[in-house]
Amino acid sequence: MRIVLVNRYFHPDESATSRMVSSLALGLASAGVAVEILTSRHRHDDPDAALPGTETIGGVKVNRIGTSRFGRARLTGRAADYASFHASAALWCLKHVRRGEIVIACTDPPLLSVSVAAATALRRGRLVNWLHDVFPEVAIELGLVARQGRLARLSLAGRDWSLHRAIRNVVPTAAMARVLNGRGIAEDAVALIPYWSEEDEIRPIAPVDNRLRHEWGFGDEAAFVVGYSGNFGRAHEFDTVLDAAEHLRDDPHIRFLLVGGGHGRLGIEQEIARRGLANVQLQPLQPRERLAESLSVADVHLVSLRPSLEPYVVPSKLYGIMAVARPVLFVGAGDGEVATVLRSHGIGHSVAIGEGRTLASRIVDMQRDRPAREAMGRRAREAFERDHLRSRAVSAWLSLLQAIAAEETKASVEARLRYSAGSDDRTSA
Repeated sequence: MRIVLVNRYFHPDESATSRMVSSLALGLASAGVAVEILTSRHRHDDPDAALPGTETIGGVKVNRIGTSRFGRARLTGRAADYASFHASAALWCLKHVRRGEIVIACTDPPLLSVSVAAATALRRGRLVNWLHDVFPEVAIELGLVARQGRLARLSLAGRDWSLHRAIRNVVPTAAMARVLNGRGIAEDAVALIPYWSEEDEIRPIAPVDNRLRHEWGFGDEAAFVVGYSGNFGRAHEFDTVLDAAEHLRDDPHIRFLLVGGGHGRLGIEQEIARRGLANVQLQPLQPRERLAESLSVADVHLVSLRPSLEPYVVPSKLYGIMAVARPVLFVGAGDGEVATVLRSHGIGHSVAIGEGRTLASRIVDMQRDRPAREAMGRRAREAFERDHLRSRAVSAWLSLLQAIAAEETKASVEARLRYSAGSDDRTSA
């Protein structure tokens, strides 16, 4: 059984989809599966750094294809980068995918399943879609694509065709599964495998033992650190967070730490400077080997998601936060997927977008009530160990892929038997 994973970014890139795809690929390879990754030669966090065209990482054969690299600053440049990856990926699949092989198409770039589905079908391969988010709905909700326009209709039609062509469509949440069912995708064609984090790499680190906390000037426990770690993208909202920081600017014990990059980082930097928020510190995304330290710097973590994007986007950062046993303050819909997780596990609170003063009050409450905060953190780690271990997720993926391979073998045997029976009938005649 050979698996080909297709995603625009892969290790050593540190973007969210890269981390998930890299984790799965390396996990499957360690279980003895022949895994290849089809990806770009560039990094999300450093588009000018060209990576080798081919190499092997942890038993995974990495194939990096050439694409344009206009970068993320402008939508037109990003669209060109997307299109060039689509074209190169489709051509690679047409040349290299063999009959019966399983191709896992991710959602970076958006609608990748459409071009990969066509190429895989021509090569008689087996398509699995792994949806990290749901496009074009995300673009429509953000106002980047007109809701009733021709582009939206064509994109939806193409995307739905690729979902119907797939043997399975893997989603991380039940809410996302319902979206697919609502588009006419049969329940047995949708598989739910929750996101995960690395239990052997991401563990809580006490302030006194955390080198990054000291390097970034927070000390052992002198400061109460409110952290955000991840992409500063269009799906997230930060004005509420900065409003809270402004309300708390005169509290010498509370500091804000924003770790990440992406489309919105420059605007956030400018807004911090405009407001004169000396209590907010920005840091770049940290390499995988320092992720446990980075996530453990904060005493409480922030997660943000615009309500219109639920359930089309899943903040995968939540599971790393749970792994380091930290509580969560969510800025977004109180009845959405993230808020439901926080309530059901008792690991945090939700605040509506625009309620900066309420968020500031929640932060002060957590800072003052250490026993309650630590109890939330313990419950977060317990929920992580119960539902979001990497070993469990890789096992679920392995079972799914083995079942698909078995279906292909059975279909091939039945086809040969039908052909043999037909030949016998013709001979007898």
